[in-house]
Amino acid sequence: MSTAGRVESNGSPGVNEMFQTILTMMQKSQQDVEELKRECAELKASNASLEHQLRDGLYHGNGSRTPGFMTPAVPPSPQLRSRTPFLSPTIPALVPALPSVHVHHHPSPLGDNVLSSYHHKCRDIPGFYVVIPAGGAGTRLWPLSRENHPKFLLDLTLKGRSLIQATWDRLLPLSSPARTTIVAGPSHVKAIREQLPDIDPDNIFCEPGPKDSMAAIGLAAAVLAERDPDAIIGSFAADHMISGDEAFLSAVAEAVEVAKKGLLVTIGIAPSYPSTGFGYIRLGDKLGDDETPNARMVDSFKEKPDARTAAGYLATGKYRWNAGMFVTKASVLLELLKEYKPEMAEGLKKIGKAWNNPQEREKVLAEVWPKLEKIPIDNAVAEPAAAEKKVAVVPATFGWDDVGDFSSLADLLPAEQNQPRILGDSSLVLTEQVYGGIVVPGSGRLISCLGVDDLVIVDMPDTLLVTTRARSQEVKRVVKKARDAGWANLL
Repeated sequence: MSTAGRVESNGSPGVNEMFQTILTMMQKSQQDVEELKRECAELKASNASLEHQLRDGLYHGNGSRTPGFMTPAVPPSPQLRSRTPFLSPTIPALVPALPSVHVHHHPSPLGDNVLSSYHHKCRDIPGFYVVIPAGGAGTRLWPLSRENHPKFLLDLTLKGRSLIQATWDRLLPLSSPARTTIVAGPSHVKAIREQLPDIDPDNIFCEPGPKDSMAAIGLAAAVLAERDPDAIIGSFAADHMISGDEAFLSAVAEAVEVAKKGLLVTIGIAPSYPSTGFGYIRLGDKLGDDETPNARMVDSFKEKPDARTAAGYLATGKYRWNAGMFVTKASVLLELLKEYKPEMAEGLKKIGKAWNNPQEREKVLAEVWPKLEKIPIDNAVAEPAAAEKKVAVVPATFGWDDVGDFSSLADLLPAEQNQPRILGDSSLVLTEQVYGGIVVPGSGRLISCLGVDDLVIVDMPDTLLVTTRARSQEVKRVVKKARDAGWANLL
């Protein structure tokens, strides 16, 4: 009779030995899995580092390919004046300001896609309505940006105007206060009215809750279509930064002309580095119209790529950044929505018809809004419409940045060569052998850094954030953890 652990008479191993072999194999498999996880994490960090190096090295060193929003290094100035990005008197003045720096943009035409000069006859465009979606909490800029005081209400350029005020200033020449509208949540309406006293109160469309860009822009389209059936609308985010206003206004005016042909039109930004944080637009054939010499059909929209794919996009010369700017007839947008998202189109039209009656409006909003799908305009209509050749793009060369994270914000601030950017009082920041990064000394405490590179340090009175520029797009993960841990009051 055989005994466990011994070799049986037929030469087979005993039961214990078999179990030991299986256990060893399982342990090795677990080690392999852990090693694979580690390699994936390293690859992710390497990918982010590659993008950052390409951005700060290869492209910053070539004058002909300067990003539209790169601020050239400037020497330290003794004329720094204390200011704050918080314009509202109810927000404590935490962050002193830096002097204004003029941002130079050097157009970077790609391949054979050189742009022609588009001359619009006058500034004001009759029948053109501006829509400014003012939503989102700017979680990647937390704790500087908060839910009740998001980044579009902040003066991140430290020039005395918030991002939404700068957007208003930029677009006003093409419309007027009477034809400039804002879509915002209830908690932001009061601050927006304070910052934009010239806006018509009836032109602030208050959405009951966040439903992403399709619902916000669709709401404005539905209301404006009732007011003016021939309205052409242009949607421009409240929290983006643009340099080169003349090029911007020219691109928008050309987009309006294309929209008159019944197309959905977007504006494509010439990419200045292989960003993994933006979506891309692949250029199609030219429209071949003398009135709109730069316009092309959109071949397709591309989601945010990895660094290698983004570099490949730039090499072809056929891609533009997708800045989320759309120009079209309000009626055309609603028809596209009816085709691709019929329930959403029906709900928004119902809201639009009831909007001018406050009591009816509240009743319909309470009934319809919670049922609306939460989806970006790109996924809802732009991508399927592009597949059916219903979307055009006007390539543009103005500088653009969505200030989507602290790494982007750092690029907007001046600094001594190889030194960290400082958003605030530089006397509160001491560094020794520190390269790059951004420091926000918002608490009044002294911040000392020794031998650390490319850090993001945001020191507010109630919260401290420390990360790296390479991982600054992941700040929203920390925000989610803080919420789950019961710190919603700090968000």
